Amino acid sequence: MLLPSPFCPLTAARIAGLQATVLLLLTLLIKARVQIKAASALGLFLLALQTLVFLAAAGALGLLALGGAALVLNRPRAAAA
Repeated sequence: MLLPSPFCPLTAARIAGLQATVLLLLTLLIKARVQIKAASALGLFLLALQTLVFLAAAGALGLLALGGAALVLNRPRAAAA
């Protein structure tokens, strides 16, 4: 099969094909940009959620440690015999 020469005159079918190709490529480009923005927003949301969970867990462990230390320091001491 011979490829058509690129120097042959443009026909209406060829112009329509080129327009369809350009439209398809632009649509795919816009779709990719929307997907990138959505994935970026999802990533930022998950990062914020992970940070909040970490801070909550660290705060709970800190409160537990403080409570344990206060309990140990405030318990009654046994009399020395």
